[in-house]
Amino acid sequence: MNIAETPTCTKPMLGVVLSLFDGMSCGQIALNRAGISYGKYYASEIDKHAIKVTQHNYPDTIQLGSVTEIKGTDLPQIDLLIGGSPCQGFSFAGKQLNFDDPRSKLFFEFVRLLKECKPKYFLLENVPMKKEFEQIITKHLEVEPININSNVFSAQDRKRVYWTNLPLNKVPDACDIYIKDIVGFESEIPCKNEVFDEVKKYTSRDFQISISKKGRIRPHRFDAKKSGISEVGTIVNPLDKCVTIIASHTPKTYKSNPFEIYELNRNECEAIQGVPKNYTLPVSERQAKKMLGNGWNVDTISHIFGGLS
Repeated sequence: MNIAETPTCTKPMLGVVLSLFDGMSCGQIALNRAGISYGKYYASEIDKHAIKVTQHNYPDTIQLGSVTEIKGTDLPQIDLLIGGSPCQGFSFAGKQLNFDDPRSKLFFEFVRLLKECKPKYFLLENVPMKKEFEQIITKHLEVEPININSNVFSAQDRKRVYWTNLPLNKVPDACDIYIKDIVGFESEIPCKNEVFDEVKKYTSRDFQISISKKGRIRPHRFDAKKSGISEVGTIVNPLDKCVTIIASHTPKTYKSNPFEIYELNRNECEAIQGVPKNYTLPVSERQAKKMLGNGWNVDTISHIFGGLS
């Protein structure tokens, strides 16, 4: 039995939805949470683990395979086209290969299908990027981007850029949900010696420890740029928002007395992303965290879709 949320509407507000780079179908969760029902949902995805999760929760999803093989002429009229094209070539955290990166070139598949399908509404999500790259996307989509940090909806700092022609409700200024509300505990800010001994369990590198006044802990190397220790990352106070969940790194917080690094588990990562509990249960915890990192923050997307209701 699947655990996906069901729409609150009794009649479809949208006929057909086409989701490119669908992942584990956070788009469907967000539509249902916003109370926007729909007739058919077509998904383009190639990752077998993500497809497994989607079909477990939304068995009526029509999987189309690779975006490069989809032709708009083969589809019915699309009311809503959505997608978050792969961002590795745009991210400030990546190598900044921009549109020369084969993954980022997939953006142009979104543009192609936007032209072929001519949907009433569309939504494209991506990471913050250099202004020159952002302007290229804006030129092709002919709408100005909207910057939203998901920390105004959830316990996670997650800055993203959205291009859409959907009517947008006012974005709130903040919300009072923090890591403590997800993990169920609070902690005292530790001293550096306690942290040092614990971090040594994770890495053989030489490192220093920086602790902010808010209790955010950052192990880093002895170089001018203070490069972080990838095995650990930033360790955040439970009274704070967590760092962005990414496919390669699970957010960490800490317990005190004695000091202990605490890595968020599957259900806690689901909660951080606004995904229903055990939604990712069909796959391993490692695969679940990977796709949660690649996915959308559901409450942010739900707010955007809320402009339709």
